Amino acid sequence: MLENLEQENLTRVPTEWQSTLGKYTETDVRRELANPLAHFSRRRLEALLSPAATGLLEELAQASRKVTRLRFGNAVNLYAPLYVSNYCVNQCRYCGFNCTHHDERRRLTVDEAVEEAMLIAAEGFRDLLLVSGEDVNYIHVNYLAELAGRLRGMFSSLSIEVQVLTQEEYKTLFDAGIDGVTIYQETYDRAAYAYYHPAGPKADYENRLRSQEGAARAGMRKLGLGALLGLRDWRYETLCLALHARTLMKHWWQSKISFSFPRMRPAHEVREDFPHLVSDRELVQMICALRLCFADAGLVLSTRESAEFRNQALHFGITQMSAGSKTNPGGYGEEKSSTRQFDIADNRLVSEVHDYLENQGFDPVWKDWDCGFHRCEGNDR
Repeated sequence: MLENLEQENLTRVPTEWQSTLGKYTETDVRRELANPLAHFSRRRLEALLSPAATGLLEELAQASRKVTRLRFGNAVNLYAPLYVSNYCVNQCRYCGFNCTHHDERRRLTVDEAVEEAMLIAAEGFRDLLLVSGEDVNYIHVNYLAELAGRLRGMFSSLSIEVQVLTQEEYKTLFDAGIDGVTIYQETYDRAAYAYYHPAGPKADYENRLRSQEGAARAGMRKLGLGALLGLRDWRYETLCLALHARTLMKHWWQSKISFSFPRMRPAHEVREDFPHLVSDRELVQMICALRLCFADAGLVLSTRESAEFRNQALHFGITQMSAGSKTNPGGYGEEKSSTRQFDIADNRLVSEVHDYLENQGFDPVWKDWDCGFHRCEGNDR
C-alpha cells in the first residue's frame, strides 16, 4: 500500500502543493459546491482547500451541513478516552509524554484501568478509546487483550490509540474484543516528521504509515486517521490524509474511516515554536472540505478544542465528540496526579455536553454498535 501512496505523490514537498492550489479560482470552487454528490477526487479536494475557497467559507459550511444531515441525521456519537500509561520511549518534541521530560509517570494495572472504565461507563459512555504512550514493556498486547476481556461486557465498542502493532497483534486484540484503531501520522512531510521524532520507535515513518493496513487486514471495524495540526502546512496534511484514506477505502472497504482534527495544545515541558498553527477559519475549511469529499466518514473533534468551537462545529460536519475527558492515567478517579499528554480546552461536564446537544436538536448517541453484529470470536476476511 505504501507504494501506492508514493505514486500519489504523498510525500511531495508542501511548496509544490501550494503552487498547485494557487491555480484554483472561485469559479472552480463554486463548480464543486454545485455538485450535490460528496465524492472524492483530487481536483475536488484541491479546489475546496484552495485559498480561493477561503472567501466562500459560509457556502462551504452550508454544503457540508447538508451532506452531514443527509448521511448522519442529527446523530452525534459520544466517546471517552481512557489513558492507561503516560510512560513512553519516544522523544516527540510536541508531546508531554516525551521520555526526556521530568514527568510524574503512572501506569494503571488492569484492575485500576477497569475501575477508571467503570467511572466512565457510569456517565453513560459505551464507546471507549484506550490510550497510552509507547510503553511496550507494560502496555503490551497481553495487557490490552486482558483489559478488553474485562471491558467488553461494559462497552459496545473498544478502540486503541497506542504504539504501532503487527497484523498478528492486531488480530489478537480484535479477537479479544477491540474493534477500532486510531493512529495519527502526526505529519506526512518526511522532513518535518524526522525533526519532530528524533529518537524512539516512532521515528520510523514508513512503519507508522503502514500501520492501518495491518489493522485493516486483522479485521478492525474502525480506522481513525489524523495529523497533528501545527507541525506542517494544514492544506498539505489534508491532501495527504485524503489520499491515505482513499487508498485504505479501495483495499479495505469493510472498515469505516474517520478523520480527527487535533490542533496543537500546550503540553508539559514542551518549548517548541510551532510556525504552522491552524486558525479557526482554516480548521473550518479543512473539516468542510473533507466532509464534501467523504460523505460517510466520521469526523471527530476532541476536548482539545474549546466548547465554543465544538458547539459551532456540530453544525457543519462533526459527527463524533469526546466529553469530560482526562488525558492522564487515573484522571477520572483523581486518586493521584500524573502528567497529562496535553491540556484540554473544553472542561464541560459530560452532562453539560449531553444537554447542549439535546437543546440544539441533536441526538446524543452513546451506543451505535454491538458485537452481536459480527462474530466476536474472530472474522473471516
